[in-house]
Amino acid sequence: MADNQRLFVKITRESLPQVKDKYPFIYLERGRLEIDDSSLKWLDADGNVVRLPVATINALLMGPGTSVTHEAVKTAAAANCSICWVGEDSLLFYAAGFLPTATTRNLKRQMELACNQKAALEVARRMFASRFPNLDLTDKNLKEMMGMEGLRVRSLYQQKAEQYGVGWKGRRFVPGKFELTDTTNQILTSSNAALYGILCSAVHAMGYSPHIGFIHSGSPLPFIYDLADLYKEHLCIDLAFSLTRELAGLYNKHTVSARFRERVIEMNLLDQIGKDINRVLGTVDAHRAG
Repeated sequence: MADNQRLFVKITRESLPQVKDKYPFIYLERGRLEIDDSSLKWLDADGNVVRLPVATINALLMGPGTSVTHEAVKTAAAANCSICWVGEDSLLFYAAGFLPTATTRNLKRQMELACNQKAALEVARRMFASRFPNLDLTDKNLKEMMGMEGLRVRSLYQQKAEQYGVGWKGRRFVPGKFELTDTTNQILTSSNAALYGILCSAVHAMGYSPHIGFIHSGSPLPFIYDLADLYKEHLCIDLAFSLTRELAGLYNKHTVSARFRERVIEMNLLDQIGKDINRVLGTVDAHRAG
């Protein structure tokens, strides 16, 4: 087919929506991701074919039983759409493909801040300040603020348990034994992992690194865990306790996924991520992610 007769116009950086304007994510399982004339298409186990508007999607979460062609990965990368690999039920976050489309300006800024002890502490203080808006953290060190946060979260769990009338014996997560924990912990685990996937794709697309954190350390994705704590109260913790009551203690992955997605869209998470990264890193104008 001649170029002027093609059905799909070539994707360019200028034609792509910004991260904040994209749909947060689509979860796929038991099927194959391919391309058809530069368009991504999903073939599920029942033979259904769904075309995916890849340029308007921030992340594709690939669950169990999925496969993807080389050309599909190229097309997704060109559209600045991340591909993440996750688990069934709990949506455990395993890995994410790195997007090569962003510049290194934001990464350089992130590294400069992280390598400067005083600057890194200021970034951490700005992150904690959103959870302690009425406290002066000027003289607090990182260990003190982490201790305060631990007490706050434990108190929050108990508060939500009382608010929704749900029994609570503490946070528990055993890798590989998702089904052995109670419903509230299962929802917490799955919603946390889905949040990590969205954050990882957004951070990559904006040219930052998930591996350079300011609060967490010694873990695979410290910057992702730093950012996730800004949103977990509403997206994960409140969701877990409210859904435990709604589901009468019986975990349902479809309901959990749907309710989580509703909250992500309602709070316009992708737009908020960009604003929050700007704020905590003290940057004036973050890189325009395609």
